Amino acid sequence: VQLQASGGGSVQAGGSLRLSCTASRLNFNRCAMAWFRQTPGKEREFVAAVGRSGTSTEVANSVKGRFTISRDNARKMVYLQMDNLQVEDTAVYYCAADYNAILSHVPTAPTAFDVWGQGTQVTVSS
Repeated sequence: VQLQASGGGSVQAGGSLRLSCTASRLNFNRCAMAWFRQTPGKEREFVAAVGRSGTSTEVANSVKGRFTISRDNARKMVYLQMDNLQVEDTAVYYCAADYNAILSHVPTAPTAFDVWGQGTQVTVSS
């Protein structure tokens, strides 16, 4: 089972990035998916999550209105569209899967997720 995140990079404040996460050897349709982020010395922080069908989402207050999570079950991919990026969004971003999630449930706690990707760096400069 593997999650591969990509799309990170360096942008100026106000810019946009789109992160992608590809799942392999995973029954993707049975997974709730999420993005977390982490900076050195801090705990991993919830960013956004999407339920199995893609119709239910949760977004952290710190990024609400700027970040959008979506998924494509046919392609086994989850995306994080990040607009109006700010310096404080600088972090390593991880995608995660909650295998066998309840259909209507959108988990947000890190402990709910069974599989984690390797992370992709996002750096926002002023």
